[in-house]
Amino acid sequence: MRVFAYKVLPQSDWNAACAEGRFAGSPVDLLDGYIHLSTRETLPETLRKYFAGQTDLCLIEFDTAELGDSLRWEPARGGQLFPHLYTPLRTDLARRAWLLRWGGDAGFALPEALRAG
Repeated sequence: MRVFAYKVLPQSDWNAACAEGRFAGSPVDLLDGYIHLSTRETLPETLRKYFAGQTDLCLIEFDTAELGDSLRWEPARGGQLFPHLYTPLRTDLARRAWLLRWGGDAGFALPEALRAG
């Protein structure tokens, strides 16, 4: 079974990363020493907690099997396991990308392919 991980970041950061071929991390990623990723299940809370009200965000999907040995599953919020990548994220490994739009009180609408159902 394939497992996917997701990175949320500003569109401008993703564009710059694509031009370079890699994403070295956001300020919090650099501070913590790894790139924070989310699973489909943890994504809604990540968006609510860290990105509420932001505009022009991208959601990028990666197949965890392609991220190599630098990907570790570590406990975070409430003991849930989160994928943490201890190397820059290669942009050529992105499977899909979506623009996220802030919907005010409704929060972010996830792409249909990621909605629980």
